[in-house]
Amino acid sequence: MRPFLAHPFDSDKLHEECGIFGMIGAADAANFVALGLHALQHRGQEAGGIVSYDPATGFNSARRFGYVRDNFTNAEVMKTLPGQLAIGHVRYSTAGNKGATAIRDVQPFFGEFSMGGSAIAHNGNITNALALRKELIERGSIFQSSSDSECIIHLMARSMGRNIPDRMEEALRKVEGAFSIVAMTRSKLMGVRDPLGVRPLVLGKLGDGYALSSETCALDIIGAAFIREIEPGEMVVISAENGVESHFPFRRVKSRSCIFEHVYFSRPDSILGGRSIYETRRQIGVELAREAPVDADLVCPVPDSGTPAAIGFSQESGIPYAMGIIRNQYMGRTFIEPTEQIRNMGVRLKLNVNRALIKGKRVILVDDSVVRGTTSRKIKDMIIDAGAAEVHFRIASPPTAWPCFYGVDTPERSKLLAATMTEAEMCAWIGVDSLKFVSLDGLYRAAGEASGRDAKAPQYCDACFSGEYPVSPSDMIEKGFEMKAAE
Repeated sequence: MRPFLAHPFDSDKLHEECGIFGMIGAADAANFVALGLHALQHRGQEAGGIVSYDPATGFNSARRFGYVRDNFTNAEVMKTLPGQLAIGHVRYSTAGNKGATAIRDVQPFFGEFSMGGSAIAHNGNITNALALRKELIERGSIFQSSSDSECIIHLMARSMGRNIPDRMEEALRKVEGAFSIVAMTRSKLMGVRDPLGVRPLVLGKLGDGYALSSETCALDIIGAAFIREIEPGEMVVISAENGVESHFPFRRVKSRSCIFEHVYFSRPDSILGGRSIYETRRQIGVELAREAPVDADLVCPVPDSGTPAAIGFSQESGIPYAMGIIRNQYMGRTFIEPTEQIRNMGVRLKLNVNRALIKGKRVILVDDSVVRGTTSRKIKDMIIDAGAAEVHFRIASPPTAWPCFYGVDTPERSKLLAATMTEAEMCAWIGVDSLKFVSLDGLYRAAGEASGRDAKAPQYCDACFSGEYPVSPSDMIEKGFEMKAAE
C-alpha cells in the first residue's frame, strides 16, 4: 500500500468553514462583534475582519491576519470601528487562493451601490462560483479578490432591485451551494441561509439590539438571549424601525443541514437544531460502544474533539475514562513556520502521552474522524512508545470518503484514506489492534433520528460520508470530479 504523505506538522483534520457575526442596536457594536468572533475562533484562524457603520464617519473596516484576541482587543483598532451596527468574519479559506491568505481575500467585503454601501460576510462555498465569475468578468466586473464570496457583491451591483435587501435576494437566486450570510447597509442588518440550511445561522437579542451568529455559543459570550435559528431559505432584515422582518426568497425544499457540524465543527456548548452539540457527541460514543465493543482497560479521547464521544463510550461500556493524552493548550500559531528540527517532532508539539497511566494498559482511543490517517499513525506510535499493551481506535464519525464542496476544506478524494482502503486495510496501515467507525445510522441516531438515516430522503447533508451531494458541485464536475455512480 502506498504511504499517505502529509506535512509532518499537519493536524490532519477537516478545517472548519468560517464564522460570521453581526450586531445592530448596541453602542460600540464592533466590540460585541469582536467578542462574538472570539467565541467562533474555532471556525477559522487565518484572519478576521470587522466592518461597522456610524452616521458621522460612514463605513469603517479593519481586516487583520491571525487571531481575534491578537487584533480586535486593541483599543486603538476598536476606536476606528464606531457605530451601532457592525458585522464580522473569521476565515479559514475553502475557496479562492490556496496559498498564503492575501489581505484582499479577508472578509467582510464592501461595495458601494447607487443607494448606498453594503458589506457582506459569507460562510460556506458557492459551487457555481467559477461560472458566475467568468460571466461577470465578461460583462465588465472587476474582481478584487480570489474569494467566491465576492461574486455576491457583483451580482448585487448588477441587480435592478429597489433596495439593497431586494438586490441581495436577486443575487442569491443565481447562487448555488451552501451559504450563511450576514450583511449590512447603513441602517439594516441582514441574515440569509441557503435553501437546504447546510450552514448554520442563529438570531439573538441583547437589550434593544439584535445579533446574528454562526453558533449559539457566540450569543452566550455577549450575554444575548437565543431567540431562534434562521430557517433554511430564510432571509431576515433587521432595523431599528421595523425590528426583525422575515422573507423567504427561495423555492422551499426539504432542509439538509450539515451533520459534520454535530460531529466536529460546532463548539460543544452550542445548540443546533434544538439539540446540544455536546449531548450528540456523547451519544455518538454510546452508539460506538454498542456497535463496536472491545475488552480494554481505559477509554482515552484524542483531545479535545474526541472528549465527549470518549465519555459516552466509557459510560456505556463501563470501561474507565482517562486522560491518556494531554494537549498543549498554548500551541497557538507560534510554530506555523517551524524549523526542520521542530518540524520533525510532529504531533508531539501538540499532544503528549500520560506515560504513567498508559503503561501496560489496553487502550481505546476515541477520535472524531480519520481524514488521511497520518496523525492517527503518529498518535498510535506515541501510545505504543509509552508502553501500551494494545491500542484500539474508535472513530466518532463514519469513514470520510468524499470531499466536501460546501465550505469545508477537504483533501481531494485520492488523499482520503477511506476512499482508497477498506476498514481492515486502514486498521493495518495505521497499525492498531482494531479500528471501528460509527455507522451512518448510528450517527443519525445520536443526532436524534431514532430510526437512523432515511436512505430515500436523508435528513442531513452527509455527502462527505455517503457521496450523495444535495447540490450538484457544478464547478468541480467541470474540472473532472466524478460523482458517485447511482446504485
